[in-house]
This record gives sequence, structure tokens and C-alpha cells, in this order.
Amino acid sequence: MRWMGALTLSALLAVGSLSFAHAQSSVPGPGGERTMENPSAGATANPLPVAPTSLPQDENYKLGSGDKIKLVVYGEDDLGGEYLVDGAGQVQLPLLGQMPAAGLTIHQFVASITNMFVSEGYLKHPRVSVEVENYRPFYIIGEVKTPGQYPYVSGMNALNAIALAGGYTYRADDTVVYVRHNGSNNEVKAPADQTTKIGPGDIIRVGDRVF
Repeated sequence: MRWMGALTLSALLAVGSLSFAHAQSSVPGPGGERTMENPSAGATANPLPVAPTSLPQDENYKLGSGDKIKLVVYGEDDLGGEYLVDGAGQVQLPLLGQMPAAGLTIHQFVASITNMFVSEGYLKHPRVSVEVENYRPFYIIGEVKTPGQYPYVSGMNALNAIALAGGYTYRADDTVVYVRHNGSNNEVKAPADQTTKIGPGDIIRVGDRVF
């Protein structure tokens, strides 16, 4: 019958179209590579590098007011968390209350917390870890373009600090800086280069040159 013949012809044309499309999607391109109508389909993008989430820890670093720490008590999630060393140099911790922190290294602070958990009868064998999440800021004043307070990064030196502050003004003496280390009332003259180490809470002053 005529309509049966037309239906069969339509079906054959449809099958032919599908076969042609499949062939297009799998025909090898130059160099033997297969080409596809949608090159992005199924492709995996290169992952972006992930910045480190924790700061390098200096075993000799001493805690001070303004530091933010992360406390972990293994097996006791309710006793851990993030805490700030307050203006009095102490940290308010669950169960233990105010714990002196300023002036202690991380190791000393961990030992103090561990001993307190045991002596107060809260835990028999506590396993405690402390890391600095954010160091207290340093300050830079004088002949820099943007004086003020800046976040400290472990290993910082005078050149890093000046760069963060936008660099020198045209009046600046770029050979020396004056540093008052945290906890000291004395200003120390030092080279304005990478050999002059800067600590959290330090105050850096850039003087002007003599014309």
C-alpha cells in the first residue's frame, strides 16, 4: 500500500540521519583525535590551586593579645573551638575558664591546658592541639603611602611590611627603619631590608631623608 511505503521511507530516513550524526561525533580528527559536536561535554576542567588554610607554626612564637587560636581536644568536640587572646593576655576556655596565654609558646600553652584538665579531674588522658589561626597585627607609620594596621604573616620582614603599606613616599629614607618590638618601649634602628624581621604587634616607623 502507498501509505505503508511512505512510512517505511520516513523511518529509513530517520535512521540514516541518526547514523550520520553518530558518525560525525566519532570521526577521528587530525592526529587521530575524535571530534564531537560539543567539545565541552564530558570534559573536566583543570582544578585551581588551593591556597593553604593554615599558617606556618613557629615553635618559638609567643602568644600575645590579639592572637586568634584554634583549640582541639581530641574526642571532646565541645571543648574545642576558636578563641581570642584578650587584652589581659588570657583565653576564656570551656570548663577551664580564664587561662593565661600571653608570653607562652604554643607548646607551653598546650602543656598548661593539658595539666589543668587533669588536675581539675575533667579528663584523665587529654590530647590537646593548639594552632594560631590569625596573628595579632603589626603597625607601620611614617613615610609610607598607606600607614596603618596590617595582618601579620609568619616570616615577615621589613620589605614585606613596607610593600603592604604601599611602598615609600618620595620623602622616605629607604635605607633604615625604626622598629619597636611588641612589649618593648625602645625603638631599634635597623636596615630596611629582608634581614630585619618583623613580629606580630611590632610598630615600624619609616623616617624621612635629609635633603
